[in-house]
Order: sequence, then structure tokens, then C-alpha cells
Amino acid sequence: MPYATALDGVRIGYQVSGAGQPLVLLAGQSNNHTWWDPVRGDFEAAYQTITLDWRGTGISDKPDEVYSTPGFAEDVIAVLDELGLPSAHVYGTSMGGRVAQWVAINHADRLDRLILGCTSPGPAHGYERSQELRRALADPVRGGRVLVDLMYTPQWRATNPGPYPVLGDRDMPPYAKGRHLVASNKHEAWEQLPEITAPTLILHGSEDIFSPVANAQLLADRIPNSRAEIIHGARHAYFHEYRAVASPLALAFLQAG
Repeated sequence: MPYATALDGVRIGYQVSGAGQPLVLLAGQSNNHTWWDPVRGDFEAAYQTITLDWRGTGISDKPDEVYSTPGFAEDVIAVLDELGLPSAHVYGTSMGGRVAQWVAINHADRLDRLILGCTSPGPAHGYERSQELRRALADPVRGGRVLVDLMYTPQWRATNPGPYPVLGDRDMPPYAKGRHLVASNKHEAWEQLPEITAPTLILHGSEDIFSPVANAQLLADRIPNSRAEIIHGARHAYFHEYRAVASPLALAFLQAG
């Protein structure tokens, strides 16, 4: 498997498939590239799709040190450098959307079009999940069931029993999970969001309470040349359960550039 080397020497595993203009797909917190497996094929016909395993996940190195969303963004740039790509589209979901914000802010010249999915600007100004929900997720007995329910509707799960690719990297060391949680929780890009120059599409499920849907319009109001599309009925994993709606929206936006 190929690796890129980050500025601090950490090896970042990445995956490439498809052909065309490059499109980087960024996964959620404590997940690796398999987050995108159910929908990657929707993009491969028109784009060279690029995923990576966040440090701490997959085949990437797993240093026990401070992680951050700006730091993850530098890992994305390391992958683009390794592939010799001057720029790419970036589609980030959940924590990947937070990282994508920093790619857009700190590396505007490397970004063509930006899609932010089920994400937020950070806790200081964004809408956060409730404390009750946080406690439920932390419960070792019911946390897993709660997470599945946050991702998918019961109706969809009834005919799609899994396994689900968005529930975390099972082989991730516990210390790395903690580092990911802190990195996502400390994300704060509010002041810099108006600096984003890339055309931006914001996608969010109307029934998302993991990252509350109100964040979509908040981001759209803050980022120039952006618009929000709310996918009716979808929860956090809108891009998977509602791929028949979400993927065409993303493709139409990317192809408009």
C-alpha cells in the first residue's frame, strides 16, 4: 500500500482509484478510508478518487501525540504532494469536513471545489450534540447501539443489516481514539471561515442530531460563495443511506466548475 510522509515524518496511507480530475474524500472521526466504500463507486467514473487513513487509523502510523484538525489537513496536503497533484476537489464529512475547512483556509491554492458534509465550524459557535447524547455514546453497554441509530434510520436498517462502515476503525488503538476525539472537539475555524475562496456546497441530513442540522446554514452564512442542501429524512450517514440523493448533488456541484 502506498504512503505519503507528513512534515513530522509520520507515514500516511492512502488509496487511489478511478480516473479524471482528483477528488479527495475525507472520513469521519476515528474512521479510515473504508468510510467511503459504499459510495466511492459513484465518483470513480468521473474522478480520480483519493482517500487516506487518518494518522491513528488503518495502515497509517499511530503516534501517541497531540492530533488536531489543522494537522490532519497538513496530512492531506502531504498526500497531494506525494501524488504530484497541484490541486484537487475535497469532500469531507463529519470530522473530515472540519479538516476540509482547514485545507480550504490554509491551502486555498490547492483546492478547486469544496463539499462539507454533516459537519460544523466548531463548538464555540456551532451547534453541538446534547450532553445527554454524549453520555449515551460514552456508555460502554449502549454506546454502539446509540451510534448506529444516529447514523441510519430504523427503516433503512431493517433491510440493510450491516456491517456498517461508519462506526469506527475496530483496530484503532484506544489512545488514538482519544486523540481523535480531542482533535475534533477542539476544532475551531469560525474566525477563518470567511477566508475560504473555493466554491462550497454544504450537505446535511434533516434528522441529524449527532452534528445538528442547524450547522449547515450556519456554515453557509459564514462561507462566501456557498450554499446548503438539506437532505430530507437523513441522519448523520446521509451520504450512505441517501446516496441516491446525495451523490448526484455532489456530482452536479463538482461538474459545474
